[in-house]
Amino acid sequence: MDVGDQKSRRWARLAEAAAFTMAIHADQCRKGSKTPYISHLLGVASIVLEFGGDEDQAIAGLLHDAIEDQGAEQEPLIEARFGPRVAAIVRGCTDADTFPKPPWRARKEAYIAHLETTGPDVWLVSCADKLYNARAIVTDLRALGDAMFSRFTGGKDGTLWYYRKLAEVFGRVFPRILSTELSVAVAEMGALAGAPAVSVAGFI
Repeated sequence: MDVGDQKSRRWARLAEAAAFTMAIHADQCRKGSKTPYISHLLGVASIVLEFGGDEDQAIAGLLHDAIEDQGAEQEPLIEARFGPRVAAIVRGCTDADTFPKPPWRARKEAYIAHLETTGPDVWLVSCADKLYNARAIVTDLRALGDAMFSRFTGGKDGTLWYYRKLAEVFGRVFPRILSTELSVAVAEMGALAGAPAVSVAGFI
Protein backbone atom coordinates (compact mmCIF):
# COMPACT_ATOMS: atom_id res chain seq x y z
CA MET A 1 0.00 0.00 0.00
CA ASP A 2 1.48 3.35 -0.99
CA VAL A 3 1.42 6.51 1.13
CA GLY A 4 -1.58 7.89 -0.77
CA ASP A 5 -3.63 4.78 -0.02
CA GLN A 6 -2.61 4.88 3.64
CA LYS A 7 -3.67 8.52 3.93
CA SER A 8 -6.98 7.90 2.20
CA ARG A 9 -7.77 5.13 4.70
CA ARG A 10 -6.70 7.10 7.79
CA TRP A 11 -10.19 8.45 8.49
CA ALA A 12 -12.20 6.08 6.30
CA ARG A 13 -14.40 4.82 9.16
CA LEU A 14 -15.06 8.37 10.37
CA ALA A 15 -16.02 9.42 6.84
CA GLU A 16 -18.38 6.43 6.59
CA ALA A 17 -19.90 7.37 9.95
CA ALA A 18 -20.40 10.97 8.81
CA ALA A 19 -22.29 9.77 5.72
CA PHE A 20 -24.39 7.40 7.84
CA THR A 21 -25.12 10.21 10.32
CA MET A 22 -26.18 12.62 7.57
CA ALA A 23 -28.52 10.00 6.14
CA ILE A 24 -30.37 9.08 9.34
CA HIS A 25 -30.61 12.67 10.66
CA ALA A 26 -31.18 14.33 7.26
CA ASP A 27 -34.60 15.77 8.08
CA GLN A 28 -33.92 16.98 11.62
CA CYS A 29 -33.31 20.58 12.71
CA ARG A 30 -32.07 22.00 15.98
CA LYS A 31 -34.82 22.86 18.48
CA GLY A 32 -36.52 26.12 17.65
CA SER A 33 -34.46 26.78 14.54
CA LYS A 34 -33.94 25.83 10.92
CA THR A 35 -30.34 24.82 11.56
CA PRO A 36 -29.67 21.28 10.28
CA TYR A 37 -29.23 18.90 13.20
CA ILE A 38 -26.11 17.45 11.66
CA SER A 39 -24.34 20.70 12.62
CA HIS A 40 -24.60 19.59 16.24
CA LEU A 41 -23.39 16.05 15.53
CA LEU A 42 -20.40 17.25 13.50
CA GLY A 43 -19.64 19.77 16.24
CA VAL A 44 -19.64 17.13 18.96
CA ALA A 45 -17.29 14.90 16.95
CA SER A 46 -15.01 17.91 16.46
CA ILE A 47 -14.91 18.61 20.21
CA VAL A 48 -14.15 14.95 20.90
CA LEU A 49 -11.14 15.11 18.57
CA GLU A 50 -10.01 18.48 19.93
CA PHE A 51 -9.90 17.04 23.43
CA GLY A 52 -7.85 13.97 22.54
CA GLY A 53 -10.47 11.49 21.39
CA ASP A 54 -9.67 8.68 18.98
CA GLU A 55 -11.55 7.64 15.85
CA ASP A 56 -13.99 5.34 17.67
CA GLN A 57 -14.86 8.11 20.11
CA ALA A 58 -15.29 10.65 17.28
CA ILE A 59 -17.56 8.20 15.44
CA ALA A 60 -19.61 7.84 18.62
CA GLY A 61 -19.75 11.64 18.78
CA LEU A 62 -21.35 11.66 15.33
CA LEU A 63 -23.78 8.90 16.28
CA HIS A 64 -24.49 9.75 19.92
CA ASP A 65 -28.15 10.64 19.22
CA ALA A 66 -28.84 7.86 16.73
CA ILE A 67 -30.57 5.51 19.18
CA GLU A 68 -32.33 8.30 21.07
CA ASP A 69 -33.70 10.06 17.99
CA GLN A 70 -34.00 7.25 15.44
CA GLY A 71 -34.86 4.25 17.59
CA ALA A 72 -33.30 1.25 19.31
CA GLU A 73 -33.05 -0.58 15.98
CA GLN A 74 -30.06 1.63 15.17
CA GLU A 75 -27.92 -0.02 17.86
CA PRO A 76 -27.28 -3.35 16.05
CA LEU A 77 -26.66 -1.46 12.81
CA ILE A 78 -24.06 0.72 14.52
CA GLU A 79 -22.39 -2.30 16.09
CA ALA A 80 -22.26 -4.16 12.77
CA ARG A 81 -20.80 -1.19 10.86
CA PHE A 82 -18.57 0.46 13.46
CA GLY A 83 -17.94 -2.15 16.15
CA PRO A 84 -19.04 -2.92 19.71
CA ARG A 85 -17.03 -0.13 21.33
CA VAL A 86 -18.76 2.56 19.28
CA ALA A 87 -22.16 0.97 19.91
CA ALA A 88 -21.48 0.85 23.65
CA ILE A 89 -20.55 4.55 23.74
CA VAL A 90 -23.67 5.53 21.81
CA ARG A 91 -25.80 3.42 24.15
CA GLY A 92 -24.10 5.08 27.12
CA CYS A 93 -24.97 8.53 25.73
CA THR A 94 -28.63 7.61 25.26
CA ASP A 95 -31.17 8.79 27.83
CA ALA A 96 -34.19 7.10 26.21
CA ASP A 97 -34.85 4.73 23.32
CA THR A 98 -38.64 4.60 23.39
CA PHE A 99 -41.29 6.79 21.76
CA PRO A 100 -42.80 8.74 23.34
CA LYS A 101 -39.93 9.42 25.71
CA PRO A 102 -40.44 9.12 29.49
CA PRO A 103 -41.21 12.32 31.44
CA TRP A 104 -38.44 14.90 31.10
CA ARG A 105 -37.39 15.35 34.74
CA ALA A 106 -37.29 11.63 35.55
CA ARG A 107 -35.36 10.96 32.35
CA LYS A 108 -32.75 13.59 33.12
CA GLU A 109 -32.38 12.46 36.73
CA ALA A 110 -31.84 8.90 35.52
CA TYR A 111 -29.22 10.04 33.01
CA ILE A 112 -27.32 11.99 35.65
CA ALA A 113 -27.32 8.93 37.91
CA HIS A 114 -26.23 6.77 34.97
CA LEU A 115 -23.17 8.98 34.36
CA GLU A 116 -21.85 8.00 37.78
CA THR A 117 -21.49 4.39 36.65
CA THR A 118 -20.15 4.67 33.10
CA GLY A 119 -16.53 5.25 32.10
CA PRO A 120 -14.09 7.47 30.20
CA ASP A 121 -15.39 6.66 26.71
CA VAL A 122 -18.92 7.76 27.55
CA TRP A 123 -17.77 10.65 29.73
CA LEU A 124 -15.71 12.12 26.89
CA VAL A 125 -18.46 11.94 24.27
CA SER A 126 -21.27 12.92 26.59
CA CYS A 127 -19.33 15.86 28.02
CA ALA A 128 -18.50 17.03 24.49
CA ASP A 129 -22.21 16.84 23.65
CA LYS A 130 -23.21 18.84 26.72
CA LEU A 131 -20.48 21.42 26.11
CA TYR A 132 -21.69 21.98 22.55
CA ASN A 133 -25.25 22.38 23.82
CA ALA A 134 -24.28 24.70 26.66
CA ARG A 135 -22.34 26.95 24.31
CA ALA A 136 -25.29 27.01 21.89
CA ILE A 137 -27.62 28.02 24.73
CA VAL A 138 -25.24 30.82 25.71
CA THR A 139 -25.20 32.10 22.13
CA ASP A 140 -29.00 31.99 21.93
CA LEU A 141 -29.37 33.73 25.29
CA ARG A 142 -27.27 36.61 23.98
CA ALA A 143 -29.45 36.87 20.90
CA LEU A 144 -32.91 36.10 22.27
CA GLY A 145 -32.80 36.40 26.05
CA ASP A 146 -34.91 34.17 28.30
CA ALA A 147 -37.46 33.65 25.51
CA MET A 148 -35.17 30.96 24.09
CA PHE A 149 -35.91 28.68 27.06
CA SER A 150 -39.43 28.15 25.70
CA ARG A 151 -38.01 25.69 23.17
CA PHE A 152 -36.85 23.36 25.97
CA THR A 153 -39.15 20.92 27.74
CA GLY A 154 -37.58 21.74 31.10
CA GLY A 155 -38.04 25.48 30.64
CA LYS A 156 -35.62 27.94 32.20
CA ASP A 157 -35.45 26.47 35.69
CA GLY A 158 -35.21 22.88 34.50
CA THR A 159 -32.57 23.64 31.90
CA LEU A 160 -30.39 25.52 34.38
CA TRP A 161 -30.80 22.74 36.95
CA TYR A 162 -29.86 20.06 34.42
CA TYR A 163 -26.73 21.74 33.11
CA ARG A 164 -25.53 22.62 36.60
CA LYS A 165 -25.95 19.00 37.66
CA LEU A 166 -24.09 17.84 34.55
CA ALA A 167 -21.22 20.23 35.24
CA GLU A 168 -21.07 19.03 38.82
CA VAL A 169 -20.99 15.34 37.87
CA PHE A 170 -18.48 15.71 35.04
CA GLY A 171 -16.23 17.88 37.20
CA ARG A 172 -16.12 15.08 39.74
CA VAL A 173 -15.97 11.91 37.63
CA PHE A 174 -14.09 13.32 34.63
CA PRO A 175 -11.77 16.09 35.89
CA ARG A 176 -10.32 17.29 32.61
CA ILE A 177 -10.04 20.56 30.71
CA LEU A 178 -13.19 19.50 28.83
CA SER A 179 -15.26 19.39 32.01
CA THR A 180 -13.78 22.75 33.05
CA GLU A 181 -14.99 24.21 29.76
CA LEU A 182 -18.46 22.85 30.49
CA SER A 183 -18.42 24.47 33.94
CA VAL A 184 -17.40 27.80 32.40
CA ALA A 185 -20.19 27.62 29.80
CA VAL A 186 -22.78 26.68 32.42
CA ALA A 187 -21.70 29.54 34.66
CA GLU A 188 -22.08 31.95 31.75
CA MET A 189 -25.48 30.46 30.97
CA GLY A 190 -26.63 31.15 34.51
CA ALA A 191 -25.26 34.68 34.47
CA LEU A 192 -26.99 35.54 31.21
CA ALA A 193 -30.23 34.04 32.52
CA GLY A 194 -29.99 36.18 35.64
CA ALA A 195 -29.92 33.15 37.90
CA PRO A 196 -28.20 33.21 41.31
CA ALA A 197 -24.57 32.15 41.02
CA VAL A 198 -23.70 28.58 41.97
CA SER A 199 -20.18 27.44 42.67
CA VAL A 200 -19.20 24.67 40.28
CA ALA A 201 -15.78 23.13 40.74
CA GLY A 202 -13.55 23.29 37.68
CA PHE A 203 -10.44 21.24 36.97
CA ILE A 204 -7.45 21.96 34.77
